[in-house]
Order: sequence, then C-alpha cells, then structure tokens
Amino acid sequence: MRARKSRLRTAVTCTAVAAGSAGLVAGSLYVVRTPDRSAGGQEAALTGERAAAARQDSAGALAARLTDRLGVRTAGAYVDSAGRPVVTVTNAGDAAMVRSAGAVPKMTQRSPATLNRITATLRQSFTGVAGTGWAVDPATSRVTVWTDDSVTGTEMADVRRTARRMGAAVRMVRIDGRLRTLAFGGDPIFGQGPRCSHGFNVTRGARSFFLTAGHCGNIVEDWTADRFGAEPLGTTVESSFPGDDFALVQTEEAGESAVNLYNGQAQEITEAGEAVVGQEVARSGSTTGLAVGRVLATDATVNFPEGTVSGLIQTTVCAEPGDSGGALFRGSTALGLTSGGSGDCQVGGVTFFQPVSEPMEAFGLDVS
Repeated sequence: MRARKSRLRTAVTCTAVAAGSAGLVAGSLYVVRTPDRSAGGQEAALTGERAAAARQDSAGALAARLTDRLGVRTAGAYVDSAGRPVVTVTNAGDAAMVRSAGAVPKMTQRSPATLNRITATLRQSFTGVAGTGWAVDPATSRVTVWTDDSVTGTEMADVRRTARRMGAAVRMVRIDGRLRTLAFGGDPIFGQGPRCSHGFNVTRGARSFFLTAGHCGNIVEDWTADRFGAEPLGTTVESSFPGDDFALVQTEEAGESAVNLYNGQAQEITEAGEAVVGQEVARSGSTTGLAVGRVLATDATVNFPEGTVSGLIQTTVCAEPGDSGGALFRGSTALGLTSGGSGDCQVGGVTFFQPVSEPMEAFGLDVS
C-alpha cells in the first residue's frame, strides 16, 4: 500500500473568515463597522482581525491551563463576550491565583462536587436513552439537559421528572431534529461503502497516521482517497466508539501539516489544544466544507442511537452526514473530530466533537 501525500491533509478551514451565517453566531467573527476599501484600510482591517484572533487564542489557552491546574476545584471556564478568560473557583486563594495569572475568577454558585453528582445521576438514569444528553454550564453553575425530537411519551416524562427533582440546578433544552452520528460519510475518505472526513495528520516516532471518527473506524479497515479504491490512504489500527469517538489510521507516507481550506489555500496546524466555552471555532468536512460557530459546552455526554459518548465538545457549528471525522480547530490549533449532532447547514443545528487531545495522549501522538 502506498498512501498519496497530496491527499493526506486535514479538512479544516481558515479562521480569518466571517462567522455567523445560518444563525450560528450573532454578527461576524470580526466586525468592521466602517469599511475602508483602500489598500491601507484593508491592511489595517486584516491586522485588526489577526490581533483579535490572537487575543482570543491566548484567552482560550490560558483558561484551559488554569482549569487543568485547578482540577476538582473548578466547575470549568469560558471566554466571555468581551473576549476575557473566566475561570470558576471555589475559594479566595484560587481566585487570587486566577487573577494573578491574567484571567477573571468567578465564584461558582454550586460546588463542582454537586454538579458532578447531578451528572452522575443523569448518567445512571438516562444512559441508553437515545436523543438525550447533558453538560455543565460554567457560566451559570447549572447542568443543561437536552432532548431531541425522538424523546417523547414516557421517556420525556421520566426526563422531566428527574430534572424537577434537581430543582434550579438543571435547565432543560429541546433540540430540533434528532441527534445522530454523521457517518457514511476535510477531504473525503472512503471505505467499503461509507464516506467520512479526514481529521488531522499525526505522527508517532517515525510512523505516520491520521485521525478520524471512531464510528467510522469501527466499520472501515482500509481507507482510500477515491470511491473506487484506486488511491489507498491507510489502514485503521485503533478505533473507539461508543464511549469515545476516534480512530487512528496508519499511512505509509507522512501527510502535510497543513489543512484544506476549501478555497484553494491551506492552513498550517502546529499543535493540539483544548476547547473552551465561548470560543469561536471552525469545522470542515467533505459534505459541507467550512462551517463556523461557538463552543457551548465541554465534557458533554450524548446518547446517540448507537451508544453513549462522553467528554464531547458541544458547539453551534452545523454539520451533515459525511462530515464525520472532520476537524474542529481554532487558528493553527487542532481541537476536535466531528462526532454527531442535529440539524443541517441550511437551518443550523448543534454538533458534538471528540476532543483531539484524548487520542493524542492515548496513542502518544504528535501533530505531523
């Protein structure tokens, strides 16, 4: 088997693109109130966009580092509407540490232990009930529980009853459509029937791989760059779904550390990182190309019809069947792999992503 290097690139897109189409984000990623069409004005606008992107990248990275440092003493972090990193804390000492690090501390209204008990109860009660899911909202110290259109009758009554028992600590949200994995289908990758999307090129020592969705890797062993199997890409060597949703595909030739922007250009990916609530992010897949939005939650649990997946990133980014495995990113930082969601890219929806940091750590991988 000989993998073709020209095809081994991630299907993601450039961050310096206007966001907010299809109702995903209010406004655009970068707002210029008075357009200046002169060369100097365009250059100044581009410089402002880059500066704004750099500030948010820095805020997200700082929030992620502080969250990791605090561990069980925080209910999470987020980037607020002003672009500031906000980290929840439980005591004055931690608040001082967060402030000295350059972030905004916020006392959590409910302890992390209380929120963890609520999510544990939900997991015990509703794992296996397709169309349900939940995540902690660090901005409100509440647990958001969602149900899709498939949850009706007795199941819906059970969810509501459980939520009422937890009082104000739980907020219920209805999701239009049905939560589903986006299987069959960056750059397209083909199996024996299914079509999915290429995630990120990675390495382990001298060996080369790429990442895609686990629900794709579970059913495909040999991947090709074309529907007819004439252009081999690689072989699935590890796959995890449900529980997680990632797969590792080994190739014979290293892929470029650049990604398909679906506009004739490429964006370099230099590192893997953690998503933060409130971050503006982009996703690319072989069905819909570029889509943009914001992170709504991290460490989310979703009960898909095929099984339960935990630790996911919830976003306002749209996706459709065939986008599975496609890359979620911010700037040159890899964040996640497309798992599933509801809606489409005409009316919008929610999409969930497997954090890329988990397979990177589990398999000892580096961005290629």
